[in-house]
Parts: sequence; C-alpha cells; structure tokens
Amino acid sequence: MTKGRKWVIAKRFEGAPKDGDLTLVEFELPDLKDGEVLLEAVCLTVDPYMRPYSRSLNIGDKMIGQQVARVVSSKSKDYSVGDHVLSYDGWTSHAITNAKMRKVQFPDNLPLSLALGVLGMTGMTAYNGLIDICNPKAGETVIVSGAAGAVGSVVGQIAKNLGCRVIGFAGSDAKLKYLKELGFDEAINYKKITDLDATIKSVAPKGVDVYFDNVGGEFSTTVIENMNNFGRVSACGAISQYNTVEQVKVPSIMGTVVSKRLKIQGFIVADFGQEKNEAAVKQNIEWIKQGKLKYREHVTKGFENMYKAFQELFTGANTGKAIVNV
Repeated sequence: MTKGRKWVIAKRFEGAPKDGDLTLVEFELPDLKDGEVLLEAVCLTVDPYMRPYSRSLNIGDKMIGQQVARVVSSKSKDYSVGDHVLSYDGWTSHAITNAKMRKVQFPDNLPLSLALGVLGMTGMTAYNGLIDICNPKAGETVIVSGAAGAVGSVVGQIAKNLGCRVIGFAGSDAKLKYLKELGFDEAINYKKITDLDATIKSVAPKGVDVYFDNVGGEFSTTVIENMNNFGRVSACGAISQYNTVEQVKVPSIMGTVVSKRLKIQGFIVADFGQEKNEAAVKQNIEWIKQGKLKYREHVTKGFENMYKAFQELFTGANTGKAIVNV
C-alpha cells in the first residue's frame, strides 16, 4: 500500500493566507485498477489564482493545482513507468488516475518544470492573453503590471519581440534590475512613486495602447485613464484584491471606456482552446532557442514547504515562476 501526503483546506481564507489555513495530511492509496497509473510528484506550481479559486473548495478538500509527475506504476496502455506527465491532481505527493494527460517532453534538455511555467499555462496565458486579446502592433506602448511575476515577465518579452515599447511595474529594485535584463524599456518600482498618474504620463507621454493587467484595483484604474483611443486591456489577474476582506471601491472607469472606445477583456487560459495554446508553446520554445525569451524560476525545495511558497506569492518574495521541487 502506497502512502502519500496532501495539503487540504483546514480553514477558509480570511485576508492573506495564514498559518493553519491549510494542513498537510498523510493518506493511503488503493491498489491500481486496469487503465490507471500511480503518479509521484516531481515539481508543483503555486499561483495567485489559487487564492480566489479556493473559495469553491470545502473544508477537508485538497488544494487545487498542476504538477509534473512521474509514472511509478502503470496498468494503462497509454503510459509507461518513467513517463513524465502534466497532472491536475492538486497539492498531493501521489495520485492514482485514469485521466488523459499530456506527456512532458521538451527539446534541448529544457527543464521539466517549464511545463508549469513558460512552456505551460503561464506561457499560454502570456502569449494568447497579449496577442489574441490585445493584438499589439510594432511601435505601440504596452504597460505590464506585476511585470516581474511569472506571467508579466513573459508578456513584456513577447511585446518586445513584436516591436513594442514596454513599461513594467514591479515592487522592488531587484525586480527592476531583472526587468531591464529582460529588455523592458522602462521599469518602475510602484512602491516608490507618490503620483502614479504623473509617472505614467512621464514614461508614456503619447499615451498607453495596451495594458496587461495582473493586479487590478486603483492601480489599474489609473493606467486605464491614461490609455489612448481604441486601447486594449487584457485583464489577467487582480492580485491586489485577492486577500481583501471588504469590497474595494475604486473610481468608475466606464466614462473613459466609452469615450476612448476601449476594449477590456477578462479571460482564463482555457478560453483559447488547444490549438492556440499549443501554438503558443511552440512559439515560446522557438524564442527560447533564439535567446529572445528568458525565464526565471523561484524554487522552493520540499513538498512540506508548499504552503510557505504559496504565502510568499502575496508578499512579493518571488521573481518569475514559483515552483516547488519535491
């Protein structure tokens, strides 16, 4: 009998994730049935979206999420022992499944963990969230919030590859240095500015054409007020609001949306479909080969430290994609 460990909901989140909201428990897995495989986690992802999505979970439920796992036992004709797969089994060290899974096989010895990042959901989100929704054109000005995060850092590089002028906002000087290394034209520490509106007008004197929004809230309201006619907004995340207890009130932007004929679209990565998402991964691989797309992983070691890695997402501790290696 195989034993595993999993992180389950112990208390509903109220505000920022706190110690004790999730708990690590041990469990036993049954014997395999025909068509099933036994998976062992290799690396897992923690992402801000898990915070709002966890509202649908009940006390005792396993935390949601993706992982790259190794097949350690198989009664399936489709998977052999030693295969690496992309699994949606959540925060668990082991799982039994008969689900159809994508095998993780990358060229040039690229790390398996990239299936959770720039060559997975993160990269698909950045690529299609920018290109499919915003259709940026060479010479346009693009602002990215949360620019040093997993998605934002990829968005900025893609925009540069398309010939745009890219302005990134992040929360530390170390992150600004990273953004400049990635080729961002401007990198600004939002924690050090006192007048966001004036700052945007200074770095984007001709206005903003495209805004890739990872933070929401008052920050995004200010950016949108500085957009040009027919500007496009890709609403990817709202991390500034995920931990709020009371309803956040911000000035209405609808007058600006109407007068400037703005397009604002929220999305989830599944909206783009398999064909577009696979095309995104293919293009990102080519850019990596060409040195036009760089990536950084913020790695936490140990399955027992998953919740700590998750908490750090909301304190700004990570730069790039947050990964937990088992």
